[in-house]
Amino acid sequence: MPPRLTAHDFDQELLNHFDAYVHGAIDRRSFLERAQKFATVGMSATGLLAALSPDFARGQQVAASDPRLRSERLSYPSPAGTGTTAGYLVRPAGIATRLPAVLVIHENRGLNPHIEDVARRLALEGFMVFAPDGLSPVGGYGGDEDKASAAFAALDKTKMGEDFVAAALWLRNRADCTGKLGAVGFCYGGGVLHMLSTRVPDLNAAVAYYGRAPEPQDAAKVHASLLVHLAETDPRVNNAWPAYEAALKAAGAGFVVHQYAGTQHAFNNDAGPRYDASAAKLAWERTIAFFKAQLQG
Repeated sequence: MPPRLTAHDFDQELLNHFDAYVHGAIDRRSFLERAQKFATVGMSATGLLAALSPDFARGQQVAASDPRLRSERLSYPSPAGTGTTAGYLVRPAGIATRLPAVLVIHENRGLNPHIEDVARRLALEGFMVFAPDGLSPVGGYGGDEDKASAAFAALDKTKMGEDFVAAALWLRNRADCTGKLGAVGFCYGGGVLHMLSTRVPDLNAAVAYYGRAPEPQDAAKVHASLLVHLAETDPRVNNAWPAYEAALKAAGAGFVVHQYAGTQHAFNNDAGPRYDASAAKLAWERTIAFFKAQLQG
């Protein structure tokens, strides 16, 4: 297997174009046109896009067939959202007692293999974990990044948000849950996480990875303890954070924020080259310690 490329192997301008492409500000054709400036004899614009795109097999840490876990795909009701939404439930195998629960909220491509892997990693820490699929109304993540992006953009985000609220309530009220509930979200999911912290009174612990901050006036509605992870180079997210942080302080909300030097947006996603191993490891250790203190303590 060739060595893993990192963000340091790409020009920052190219990374900015890729971030715009990932978040729907430009389409694939526009990205390739802009990437042409950085093409070389050994790497075309198309090759650059391939190098920046996720490699889920390479990023997998816990196999879907891991015997330490028990998983299933199921649906839950979302009457204020899309009616019925699907997701991935995973918990430690051989444990019959009730467990604290963690909701995992995906990025803007739906429930892809990376998010499923994150769910399994959490389950190995002693949690019952549920990862809803916001793309389930259109068949879920099908493996094509551009199709997943187009499907995500076309869906009603208000209803999708209600699907995540319904997922949190459904998970917390399961008979095999202790009643303790946490949630973690990445990118788009980090923004949803902030919304859940204002909408779900029984949410005990919320972890946002580089998610868009809500409007400052929403800070007074926060119920959960917050742990926030930010990249250093991520102006789309970071520019809105200081105002929200000030509002959280003014509201007396419980929160901790960490910013990781030298990192890009999506530094935790080990399926792509913006992954930063040392920052991801530290952020994950902090996340697990936070959940264990808030949900298992």
